Amino acid sequence: MNKRLSQFSRNQALVYKIFLFIASTLLVIYLLPKGGQFKYDFQKGKPWQYENLYAPFSFTIKKSEEALANEQAEIRKNAIPYFDFNAGSVEQSKDKFQQLLDESYVDSLYSTRKQTLLNLGNNIIDKMHLHGVTAEIHAYSQEQLVYLKKGNEVEEIPYRQIVKQDDLDEKVLELIKAGTNSENVWNYMEILLKRSMVPSVTFNQQLTESAIEAEIESLNPNRGIIEKGGRIIAKGEVVEGDTFQILNSLKDEYKSQVWSKSNLIWLLVGYAMLVSLVFLMLFLFLKKYREDIYSNNTKVTFIFFNIVLMVFLTTFIVKLDAAYVYVVPLCVLPLILKAFFDPRLGLFVHVLTLLLLGFIVPNSFEYLFLQIIAGIVTILTVSELYRRANLFISVAQITFIYIIGYFAFFIIQEGNIQTLQWETFGYFILCGLATLFAHPLIYFYEKLFGLVSDVSLLELSDTNSKLLKELSNKAPGTFHHSLNVANLSEAAANEIGANAMLVRVGALYHDIGKMQNPTYFTENQLNAVNTHNELAPKESAKIIIEHVIKGIEIARKNNLPDRIIDFIRTHHGTNLVYYFYKKEKELNGDAKIEDFMYPGPIPFSRETAILMMADSVEAASKSLKNPTSSKIDAFVEKIVNAQMDNGQFLNAHITFKEIQTIKKVLKKKLNNIYHLRVEYPE
Repeated sequence: MNKRLSQFSRNQALVYKIFLFIASTLLVIYLLPKGGQFKYDFQKGKPWQYENLYAPFSFTIKKSEEALANEQAEIRKNAIPYFDFNAGSVEQSKDKFQQLLDESYVDSLYSTRKQTLLNLGNNIIDKMHLHGVTAEIHAYSQEQLVYLKKGNEVEEIPYRQIVKQDDLDEKVLELIKAGTNSENVWNYMEILLKRSMVPSVTFNQQLTESAIEAEIESLNPNRGIIEKGGRIIAKGEVVEGDTFQILNSLKDEYKSQVWSKSNLIWLLVGYAMLVSLVFLMLFLFLKKYREDIYSNNTKVTFIFFNIVLMVFLTTFIVKLDAAYVYVVPLCVLPLILKAFFDPRLGLFVHVLTLLLLGFIVPNSFEYLFLQIIAGIVTILTVSELYRRANLFISVAQITFIYIIGYFAFFIIQEGNIQTLQWETFGYFILCGLATLFAHPLIYFYEKLFGLVSDVSLLELSDTNSKLLKELSNKAPGTFHHSLNVANLSEAAANEIGANAMLVRVGALYHDIGKMQNPTYFTENQLNAVNTHNELAPKESAKIIIEHVIKGIEIARKNNLPDRIIDFIRTHHGTNLVYYFYKKEKELNGDAKIEDFMYPGPIPFSRETAILMMADSVEAASKSLKNPTSSKIDAFVEKIVNAQMDNGQFLNAHITFKEIQTIKKVLKKKLNNIYHLRVEYPE
């Protein structure tokens, strides 16, 4: 039955991996551009590496983006602006003038009759509003042609014919003097007319822009035709100028003409094969070099999720605007994988992800080169991520590498820096700033996937944390024992290249179950009274064994990560509580071995195996009387060899050589703890 369950479990894990493989492949294919890949790879400023290229079909030469931008700028520069004429403003000006005249005219002061002045004022208002009066300020020259829209009619006039606010005084006074010889009314009429004049012309932004856009849309994007069979470029010729634009035109035409709906199926088949190869390489790498990760479906899902996420983000940005492609913080991927796993896996996954992105991004060679270099720098520079300063320094170095790499590529392609796009450097800086979000992203992933990073391990290793302070208060002897085990385990892990931070934290929490009944454990007994003397051996063994179960319960209640709980579950494996087992046999002549065995499981990683060795050796070392170097050596050998004989390390993926190394570290550390010195002859 157990064999069938085990087989079902293995098959279930395999089925899930196959599902993950297919789902990830389909998602990536969906995100990839639905167009064929041009079979020639070329770059501006570099020689043509292939044989002479002849046009496979007739196609038009597209204008370069720069040429189109220049034409659009020229259209905007020469565009004729539209102005609206408001006929109602003329009547408003006349009504206002008449009102002011009625209020201020005095017969005795002026020799000219009121009606004459009214007629003169209305006549001047009509002349001023012939082409309109505007209060707006524009930078047009006086001879600039403009369209003046009066109702449904549009007339073309020079801009100088529209009266501006600054010219109003001079124009009004000129017309007044031309209309009457009575000098005593000139200033009076000037004041009235200036106060009466309501602007009648306003700039029509919407109509002007519509006209410009219509003219821009009518631009011909092509500038010539290449006939079928015509030579485009010869082998060894440098790709530049018109040739570069012709090749780009052929590339665009190739995608639109060659790749139609009829052969979309073949395109998808090709994509499926290439994407499948990438994911297959990832599975093979995990199977061969990271067996512990491969066997954990959650970790495999986490890796695939991040790859698909990066492909999605890059695709989204490229569709939005390809110029922003370097804003995507791709270096977050190796950084996060390094935080949760190891640098080698981080770099491998980073490179595989870039292979997929090569189908999406423009200038794929330049992009891949910069991103691979940046990924290598990320792996080499980001160490001890839990130190915030390290992340800032590494991000600065990554950004600097981006800038240097892009600058070098630009010089190679353009041969000068006159047209250098400085805003691209800003994109690299934004990318660096986005990379700083690795810390909150790591925290999010820890909660979502149940993983543990060095950042969390550092927080858990703080002896001032609530749980460890509770342990030190309730079971001070156990707390001291845990500190010693942590130091021993960390030293051993460093020596064999295991995760030292993880094993240290696991050691600090491995005995928290002893807080429930601390006096039943010798390290917490402050006097010679042993509470086990009043209990049957079987009862005592049960209490001792239960500290593992209670430790797991306390850990779960305090939301400790599963990787830390693994240390609590496995630190005694399936070992025997030998003292009480032997005592039971002495009292009753027989004893069931099952009643005196820890429930397990046995250690299933190098880190949990190290803890088992360090825990047993440290605890038993307290019983040594007059310890000497030779006694400690024999004592460590005896305990670790007994664990090996009991098969406690069969699932731990630890080698005999590593166990021997761990023994040496434990011996050395114990000698230091007991301050043993070489005995000199008298």
